[in-house]
Amino acid sequence: MKKAVTFGEIMLRLAPEGYFRFIQAETFGATYGGGEANVAVSLANYGIDASFVTKLPKHEIGQAAVNSLRRFGVDTKSITRGGDRVGIYFLEKGASQRPSKVVYDRAGSSIATATKEDFNWDEIFEGVEWFHFTGITPALGDDVAEICMEACKAAKERNITISCDLNYRNKLWSKEKAGQVMGELCKYVDVCIANEEDASDVFGIKAANTDITAGKVDHEGYKDVAKQLADRFGFEKVAITLRGSISASDNNWAAMMFDGNEYYFSKSYKMHIVDRVGGGDSFGAGLIYSTMMDFAPQDIIEFATAASCLKHSIEGDFNQVTVDEVKKLAGGDASGRVQR
Repeated sequence: MKKAVTFGEIMLRLAPEGYFRFIQAETFGATYGGGEANVAVSLANYGIDASFVTKLPKHEIGQAAVNSLRRFGVDTKSITRGGDRVGIYFLEKGASQRPSKVVYDRAGSSIATATKEDFNWDEIFEGVEWFHFTGITPALGDDVAEICMEACKAAKERNITISCDLNYRNKLWSKEKAGQVMGELCKYVDVCIANEEDASDVFGIKAANTDITAGKVDHEGYKDVAKQLADRFGFEKVAITLRGSISASDNNWAAMMFDGNEYYFSKSYKMHIVDRVGGGDSFGAGLIYSTMMDFAPQDIIEFATAASCLKHSIEGDFNQVTVDEVKKLAGGDASGRVQR
């Protein structure tokens, strides 16, 4: 069985029922999620031996976070236990022209206070083929950024493929700091994953003829973005999701991939959104899985885009779909007809 490791923070997600606003809510539903944890769950669902690495408290809330991963078959043995708290994020789901909102309460979480001594990468990377992290993790603090660097160096020494989703979060750090830190980490990365804004936010590489707020995404403009990223860092692959936001409820969804020689564009989907959180992570997981399974380049980008399209129809951070379901959509069956 192919083996992958992801490293980052899993958080407690608290969200009002349905589309209630924060100020309306009297109860909050509790689930768990986080960039790299979401990827690990998807990979486990696809049959990959997926291990998630983080640091969580020893108390019951920390254990609940661990259990949320175990139920999907994610290997949690490399999770270090210690610290005082699980990070929290509050989600208010948007609808129509009202955008979703996220409020973080994650300062001082266990992973944010982790040290290099908390992780033995020699043991963690035993038999591993793929390592994945996102730009969210080094944004948690200088010490965590150093842990990411140590992990990347250890993975590179073992010829493990390294992927990174740039995932810029302006509530965690500045564009200048992100560019500096991610610029160093990306020297070790083989596969770069980004959305339509990340390359601009982190590295100042902008796509021509694109206006995100107006929902105008010029696909051809991202060829140059992908090539500039590949030229700067030597990435083997650059994959970029292309979201045309009609409203909070309806998006156009597609993606592209550059392998250093050719550009590959997926088909485009018109999505009515149930829950968009974790959409990028589900794309990354689809890309990782299809690459690990040696899909043809066009099939890689089609699988990743279809996987993410399906995630937008599922409540919670985790993409709870099967390989067969993704392949069916990627193959052209987008009817949504009842299966009996």
